[in-house]
Order: sequence, then structure tokens, then C-alpha cells
Amino acid sequence: MAEPSKVIHVRNVGHEISENDLLQLFQPFGVITKLVMLRAKNQALLQMQDVPSAINALQFYTNVQPTIRGRNVYVQFSSHQELTTMDQNAQGRGDEPNRILLVTIHQMLYPINVEVLHQVFLPHGFVEKIVTFQKSAGFQALIQYQGRQSAVSARTSLQGRNIYDGCCQLDIQFSNLDELQVHYNNDRSRDFTNPNLPTEQKGRSSQHPGYGDVGGMYSPEAHGARAGGYCSDHGLNIYERTLSDLGGISILMLFGGNTQDMANAAAIAAAFGGGLPPGISGTNDRCTVLVSNLNPDRIDEDKLFNLFSLSGNIVRIKLLRNKPDHALVQMGDGFQAELAVHFLKGAMLFGKRLEVNFSKHPNITQGADTHEYVNSNLNRFNRNAAKNYRYCCSPTKMVHLSTLPQDVTEEEIVNHLAEHGTIVNTKLFEMNGKKQALVMFETEEQATEALVSKHASSLGGSIIRISFSQLQTIRENSQ
Repeated sequence: MAEPSKVIHVRNVGHEISENDLLQLFQPFGVITKLVMLRAKNQALLQMQDVPSAINALQFYTNVQPTIRGRNVYVQFSSHQELTTMDQNAQGRGDEPNRILLVTIHQMLYPINVEVLHQVFLPHGFVEKIVTFQKSAGFQALIQYQGRQSAVSARTSLQGRNIYDGCCQLDIQFSNLDELQVHYNNDRSRDFTNPNLPTEQKGRSSQHPGYGDVGGMYSPEAHGARAGGYCSDHGLNIYERTLSDLGGISILMLFGGNTQDMANAAAIAAAFGGGLPPGISGTNDRCTVLVSNLNPDRIDEDKLFNLFSLSGNIVRIKLLRNKPDHALVQMGDGFQAELAVHFLKGAMLFGKRLEVNFSKHPNITQGADTHEYVNSNLNRFNRNAAKNYRYCCSPTKMVHLSTLPQDVTEEEIVNHLAEHGTIVNTKLFEMNGKKQALVMFETEEQATEALVSKHASSLGGSIIRISFSQLQTIRENSQ
């Protein structure tokens, strides 16, 4: 192993992995001062504030395989002891103000075109021209203002902000060009001072002519695209509009607004990398699911809540007294209901294979025989929705325990869960100063029983939280 360094080398960083994903992976261990994405090599370099922080991160990920968006990434100390300015801005230039901005859009989960960019940058001054192009650094654009001060204002206000909530982050630098040359007005380039330009070259298809060369003419090397970088203002959306081409997900049309629907849709897109899991359409609008073939002797509303809350927030649950092995579960929205049907249909629980289907009832009428959960603080998707969507999966043999007491032992955890099945392996660890654990059972059914029975139970005076882990094995300590 290389000599310990505050610089961490990350490999197998796929194109779907963003700077934010890497930050979330390492922020629990300390302050991150620099981040460089080496896209051409599917690698990244990340600098912690100090060596102990980096050591803690690597020690943790020696025992737990780090995974981002379903992809295993591999970490080790870098041979660099410090990332220099040359490393960090391998393709960059200085910050000398200019009226033309080079904009790189990271984590682009929604389509971006000239119209979107124009509405984002227009509040800071008259935009004369926009040219967009695709390079190895990602989707980029050149924005030409009428005056330099407008460009300075736009960069100051918009740098690091997100066009859509949770994604499409702006990385803005000054270009060293003096004037943009625009020949066509379409959704990829626009001269707002000359509306009479043609939309495309005669005899050409709808693909913009010359866009194969635009990347060379307006190359990131010439205009300051840097290999990596991040900003602190991650969650602030500045432009939102309807999009219906991501699995049917619809985003409300707002400018500068922020609604629950918008936040939820952005969280979905961020969790699944702009697409959706196989078998999920994203178009379902039925919020209530019918669960059948339950074990009526062992099931109750709280156990159903513990299981179905893995797929979304729960509004209310009703056990059908005339059909004791049936229940209705009303989810927070149609997408969450679709996740529940997809991931929980066929799950084994208390010796029964569950049937989970959409109900003909749009919702459950509140009454004496319903249990209300809409205001429960145990609903998992009120905070960190994107993270919880990312963890959605069918039942596995492995469960993850969090909010454990600081002095808990593996023996206490085993004793707490052992009645539900054979425990094959356990791992107690600490992240961000908080105790967590992984517990592997012999079967998925045993793990499911432990989860529905012991999620939100008390252990050592703490209310613990349990979810399925997508890890296949628990790594042993290397020491």
C-alpha cells in the first residue's frame, strides 16, 4: 500500500458518477478541500483536509465495499501528497473577467438547450449569443453577454448552483474568446442580436452543421474547462420546467419556485442516474396497493409500515377484517407505489409469499379501522429522498442498522435479532462518529422478518433504524 496521504485515488468512476456522489462518499470522514475528476481514465483524485481523515476513510472502505449508483469503486492512497493548482486545473485558465462565459454542466440528468440557458442567464444582463456543444468534460456552453459586468454578475451569482433541484450543476469560468461566431438559430446555438439566421444549412439534416467541429473551435482546453471541482450551493434550483422524457416523470413548470413535486422528481432522477430501474415506468398515478397472502397471525399495520416504508412514505394502512390475509397500503405518490409493487411482489414473510398489486381504490378512507402514518417521523423519504430512492431494492439477506447507541456491542445486536433467523455474519462500524452495523442472515425471509419486527424498536435506549443492504458480503478486518 502507498504511503498514507491526504489525497485519495478513486478508480472505476463511471460517467454516471458525479462530483456530488464522491463528496457524499467521503464527507463523513472530514472536510474535502479539492476534487479532480479524471473522466478520460474513469478515475478521480480527492484531497481531504488532513492525513488522519484520509486514513479513516480508507480504513472504513477496507471493510465495506464503496458503491455508487450500483457500481463498485476502488480507493487507495495517491502517490501525490497534495493536489497542486496544476493538478486541479489541468485544463484550466485564470479568472480574468470577460464578457464570454464557458459553462460546464455536471450531473446533467435533464436535457439542457439554448432556451433553458437563456432563461437562466438573462436575469444578469442582455445575452447576445449562446453556443452549446458536447466534449469529454461533458455538456458545455459559451454564453456571450453584451457587457463584461453582466458576465461577472452571472458568474458570481450562479457558480455552483443547480439548474434543476439536485442536478445540472453549473461550473462557470471566463472564456478567453473575444466574439462568438453563430451561423444558425436553433436549440443548440442562437444569436439573439440576429433573429433572421437560418435554423440549419440547406441540404443538411436537422443535425446542426459544423457541430463536429464546434468542439474543436470552442474546445475546453481553450476556454477553461477544468477536470474537476465542486461548489457548496448544491441544492438550489434556479430554473424548473416540464420534462416528460425521463420515464414519464413530470416536473412542474416554475421559475425560481420549489414544490414538493419538483423536489421529489429531482430526487428520483438524481437517485437513478437520469433513468429508472428496469420494470419501472414512472407513469403510475395509483397511490394505493393491495397486499395479499399475508400471515394474519403474525402481521400488523406497523410491520407492514416497516416493510413498505422502504419504497416511499406511508399515508395510511388498513387490514381488511373480512379478508384477514389482505391489507391496503396507501403510499405517498404513484411512483412510490410502483416501487413497492416492483420490489416487494413475491417477497417471503412469515412463511408466506406476498402478492402486491395496485388497488382499484385511489386512496384509503380514513376511519376507525385505519392506522395513520402521514405525520410519522419514521417515514424515510421526508429527508434525503434521493439517498433513500437509491437504496430501494428487493429484500436481501443483509440488513443495515443505524442510530445505534454509541456503546452497543455486536453481541447485543445479535441478541436483539437472533430470534428471527440464523445470523451468518455481523460487522459493527462507525461512520461520522455514529455507530452502525451490518447483519447477514441465512435467507432473505429471515432478514425481512428481522426488519419488519425490529425496525424502530428500542436497543440500549436508542430507537434503531433498519433497511436492506445491497452489499453481497461483509469484509473482514484486514488487521
